[in-house]
Amino acid sequence: MFKIKVPASSANIGPGFDVLGIGLNLYLEITLSNDSSDTSKDKHNGKIIYSGEGKENVPLETEKNLVTATALYVMRCNGMEKFPPGTVIEIHNPIPLGRGLGSSGAAIVGGSMIGNYYLGNKFSKERLLDYCLLIERHPDNIAAAMLGGFVGSYLNELDEKETQEKSVPLTSILPKEDTPATQIVSKPPPHKIGEYLKYNWNEKIKCIAIIPNFEVSTDDARSILPSSYEKADIIFNLQRLAILTSSLSQDPPNSQLIYNSMKDKLHQPYRSTLIPGLTKILDTLKPEENPGLCGICLSGAGPTILCLAVDNFDQLANKIIDMFKVEGIQCSWKLLELAYDGATTKN
Repeated sequence: MFKIKVPASSANIGPGFDVLGIGLNLYLEITLSNDSSDTSKDKHNGKIIYSGEGKENVPLETEKNLVTATALYVMRCNGMEKFPPGTVIEIHNPIPLGRGLGSSGAAIVGGSMIGNYYLGNKFSKERLLDYCLLIERHPDNIAAAMLGGFVGSYLNELDEKETQEKSVPLTSILPKEDTPATQIVSKPPPHKIGEYLKYNWNEKIKCIAIIPNFEVSTDDARSILPSSYEKADIIFNLQRLAILTSSLSQDPPNSQLIYNSMKDKLHQPYRSTLIPGLTKILDTLKPEENPGLCGICLSGAGPTILCLAVDNFDQLANKIIDMFKVEGIQCSWKLLELAYDGATTKN
């Protein structure tokens, strides 16, 4: 029996659009075992047992489930087309789907680690991120899920051949039933597609995730963004980004400095049209009127709101929940800490 745990994540922290992510201690859990008596007719020898968020709609065929399809991709690129006969893959997922807490990133990271296990654990986390990036294409969520803690990332400039390899269609990496065999990728990805750096984090700062009861499609959230930006808005984010990465490590936390350096002009203003009440929440909750609050931002593409705080967690969560109620939206909330170790395994 082999166990894998992958944390949820929050990306786009403050001004760090497509740059900053944090791993959170809410874990996707995967257990691998073998049942030689299993008569599963899955064409890749895998039986999926799924529980948790989205249970009613999550596909259980190994080529359609994001976790196992990722595992099969990693294996296929290294000469292994199927799971060993009798493979049982138990997946428990408490991470809300489509809410900006990295459910797909966790699934992809977890799948890559399944593939790595059946290949004899031959790859480092950093190499597995190359595989993950061909599926996710944005490093902030998957880096936080794989490496844990508070992570910055960027994509390397690759040569022409590597760029072509990186840009293959997703259906060639996670093939559908009608994908021609000649188009299915079975070659390992380029090395070092991205670079990653873990920052320090003051452990007094906790994360309040306020989770509205509706989903926001990542594709919708990206399509609503402009194709170009005003120079002043870009400078606004860069200035705050330079301060935020250090301010979150200071002790005691400087709540006003963190709050101001978490402001953003590149994605939150545009995504407010998809999330009723977002602008009011971001504009009205301030540290001077809410003791314990350090900063507030949209988590990933939303609709989850992420509050950084050192105290008064219940009061802050309930205040935001009440503001969403005015818009007719119900919410739940979780108090989370950073998952400093990222994805972990255990025999």
